Amino acid sequence: MAAPKVAVVGAGVIGLSTALCIAETCPSCSVTVLSDQFSPNTTSDVAAGMLIPHTYPGTPIHTQKQWFKETFTYLFAISNSAEASEAGIHLISGWQVFKNTPKEELPFWSDVVLGFRPMSEAELQKFPQHRFGQAFTTLKCDCPPYLLWLEKRLKATGVQMYTRKVADLWELHSEYNIIVNCAGIGAHQLVGDEKLFPVRGQVLKVHAPWVKNFIRDGDGLTYIYPGIHRVTLGGTRERESWSLSPDPGTTKDIFDRCCSLEPSLRGAQDIEVKVGLRPSRQCVRLQKEVLSQGGVKLPVVHNYGHGSGGFSVHRGTAKEAARLVGECIAALQGSSSRAKL
Repeated sequence: MAAPKVAVVGAGVIGLSTALCIAETCPSCSVTVLSDQFSPNTTSDVAAGMLIPHTYPGTPIHTQKQWFKETFTYLFAISNSAEASEAGIHLISGWQVFKNTPKEELPFWSDVVLGFRPMSEAELQKFPQHRFGQAFTTLKCDCPPYLLWLEKRLKATGVQMYTRKVADLWELHSEYNIIVNCAGIGAHQLVGDEKLFPVRGQVLKVHAPWVKNFIRDGDGLTYIYPGIHRVTLGGTRERESWSLSPDPGTTKDIFDRCCSLEPSLRGAQDIEVKVGLRPSRQCVRLQKEVLSQGGVKLPVVHNYGHGSGGFSVHRGTAKEAARLVGECIAALQGSSSRAKL
């Protein structure tokens, strides 16, 4: 058969990295990215891009750890290359602090990040309201530059990118052999996934170049993540809220909570407010499905529903999605060679 045509729907970090993995692992196929929004207007552009995994209750821990490890290894190599600055990736050290000792003193990802250890009494003095903490070094992606870097890599491998709103996967079946659904929160409408819901996140991006270490409250709600140019302060987790309008009361609350962890932030300048809708469900939907309509079959690979943990596992899930696309291609080639017989 002719070179299989693959369409990836969605151009956030999941869509772009999935398209790149498909192009790298299936060089014989042609890959096209279709999305109604590209950077800087995706949900991924709002994300802090810290590699600290979020746990998916419906996904086996060993699978989540594998995804995280593959992502960490991939980004660590970029951070050690001449492209680190352009890709917006850097190592960052800091603390995760808890008001009470957590049930799990060693999270499943503790041996993937660098230098994970309990905080000393002297370090904990910085956080008088907290009784326990963990210190480690991880990676941070500054998201807009990373998305642009991924787009540049895609163009270099011959992947096409078009702005297009896809309302129904069937509208693509006459042009493409395989569809990869990386639509994020858009999958709620696109494939009618009732298990997918938005978790609204509001963050502040501020100028505070003296803040060098990340600080994350153990409940995951309050965090300070220094990037290359701006510090991200967060945040909120509002289930089932579809509002993309910044809330001034929430802005003040986030700022006050972050200042209680890092009082020097009172001097932060140039505060910018961003809102994104995290595509959340009990587990990432990473599977293949064959849709059929009137005797016509359409192979689809789903890779969405990463919630607030997309950056931490994006490369690992993209590799798995690319493997599933490879299986779809093999099945198509098998059926076309049987048809010739």
